[in-house]
Amino acid sequence: MAMLEIQGVTKIIKRNMIIDDISVSFSSGRVYGLKGINGCGKTMMMRLISGLIKPTKGKITIQGKQLWKDINFPESIGILIENPSFLDDYSGLENLKILAGLKNKIDEQTIRDIITEVGLNPDDKKKYKKYSLGMKQRLGIAAAVMEHPDIILLDEPTNALDSTGIEQLKMIVKKEKQRGALIILTCHDFELLKEFTDEIYYMENGKITDHSIEKKEENEPL
Repeated sequence: MAMLEIQGVTKIIKRNMIIDDISVSFSSGRVYGLKGINGCGKTMMMRLISGLIKPTKGKITIQGKQLWKDINFPESIGILIENPSFLDDYSGLENLKILAGLKNKIDEQTIRDIITEVGLNPDDKKKYKKYSLGMKQRLGIAAAVMEHPDIILLDEPTNALDSTGIEQLKMIVKKEKQRGALIILTCHDFELLKEFTDEIYYMENGKITDHSIEKKEENEPL
């Protein structure tokens, strides 16, 4: 059974069809890309999956539980959507400790480790409001993956990252995939998107118009 199933999902806002009758399923241990021009519905898809917005019609089921019926929010999810926001007057470590305190699933050392993995210094006392765009993006990635959730949604995670940051992100995505996470991401750079993903869904005007497999399952014949 797929970890995440989307069945006939439509989203209409002010009479505009943002998502148009999409049905698709996603499995754990795979990295999926969403590709399309701005306004095609990629970010809205992530908002719907994350439970931030309710579909106009259709069903979203996560591990057998239907969003907005059995659960109001995915039980194990990490999200980076558009511009990450944190508390301005706190450091990166302090911000992530506050977030982690909501569920108490991880300890401070785990938080320190992921901050290091994204290329930041956990002992840096600099306040978030003094962070560069690249540092803010790195902290957003750290927040999305630090609790090792079952589902990870990354909307344009390479924004504001230099080449080192992109390589660090690749390693994180690879590690989370190997752990068994389902990862869905978008990226404006198509070549990078292909590097990151196992499969890509192409979107246009709120619909999925095509699908390609970039990397086969390890046990799948070539």
